[in-house]
Amino acid sequence: MTLAAATDLAAATNENLASISNTLIYSSMAVYTLAFFAYIAEWLLGSRSKVGRTAAALTPAKTAKTAAPAVTVTKGGSTAVLERPKVVVRAAAGQRDVPDGPGAHGGDEQGDLYGRIAISLTVLAFLVEFGGVLTRALSVQRAPWGNMYEFNITFSTVAVGVYLGLLALKKNVRWLGLFLITTVLLDLGLAVTVLYTASDQLVPALHSYWLYIHVSTAIFCGAVFYVGAVSTLLYLFKDSYETKLANGGTPGRFANSVLDRLPSSASLDKFSYRVNAAVFPLWTFTIIAGAIWAGDAWGRYWGWDPKETWSFITWVAYACYLHARATAGWKGRKAAYLALVAFGCWLFNYYGVNIFVSGKHSYAGV
Repeated sequence: MTLAAATDLAAATNENLASISNTLIYSSMAVYTLAFFAYIAEWLLGSRSKVGRTAAALTPAKTAKTAAPAVTVTKGGSTAVLERPKVVVRAAAGQRDVPDGPGAHGGDEQGDLYGRIAISLTVLAFLVEFGGVLTRALSVQRAPWGNMYEFNITFSTVAVGVYLGLLALKKNVRWLGLFLITTVLLDLGLAVTVLYTASDQLVPALHSYWLYIHVSTAIFCGAVFYVGAVSTLLYLFKDSYETKLANGGTPGRFANSVLDRLPSSASLDKFSYRVNAAVFPLWTFTIIAGAIWAGDAWGRYWGWDPKETWSFITWVAYACYLHARATAGWKGRKAAYLALVAFGCWLFNYYGVNIFVSGKHSYAGV
């Protein structure tokens, strides 16, 4: 690239829009912080008197094995029919017939009010952050995915968008809000401090329409994998809580007031499996699209570059998880651990490879 061309590229950066983008990102962090406190209020001020469904459901299940079920006799014509009542016991593969908790608000109006305020603030912060991402893109007239700072602010925006999208579809995922916003604030804090890169033009290898296809799908997949990982982690806590109750133990006050408000372990496990399974084909497409782009940019489709290698390792890990879910011996906690390992591979593929490993994908800007 000639000096004149480099000067033209630098002049193409709109510093005013770049400054507006930074202001919007910081503003979104402020609104996310307000949403965080609203979610905290939802959990703290929600009624604790309306929890205890898990304990109530598991206590009879423990004694049902020893108590003899009552038998009633009915007459059908001239034939006597013995009818035994259904007994709810622990289901196969470690799952239990336990109702979902009342949610973070605890089932009362005050907690629900704070929860609605938290969601409203989350929507506002999402719109402000989206504006920050958009003005960042307009400042350089390209997709805002040229370095890790831009990837981070886009990733957190998409993650919140996935959460709000699930709420819009009437899915019961309000329990995810506090955990999501906490990590979004950490992600943005990391972005504006350690990972920040001034608005600039792309390196030559990224000048391709595949940037819009490959990177956008990678960001979306990561956001959905993140939602699945959070629900998987909560499943492990809830499963331990239910196991302790089923064995006659007494969980602490924190577990009773927090974990009992979450969906049952079976619901959390099913939710995490569904979101991971739904996005896995798109992750497969992401790797294929990256290979095609590599063929156009570097003249080879696959070269075991660190980014390519860890993308494939992530694919294998999630493929093993999905296969494990179809195998009776690997349901429940074992499969959950595998899902967290798979998400850990995705995280290392992004942070570890971009920061600590050199390769053709070393354009993180830090």
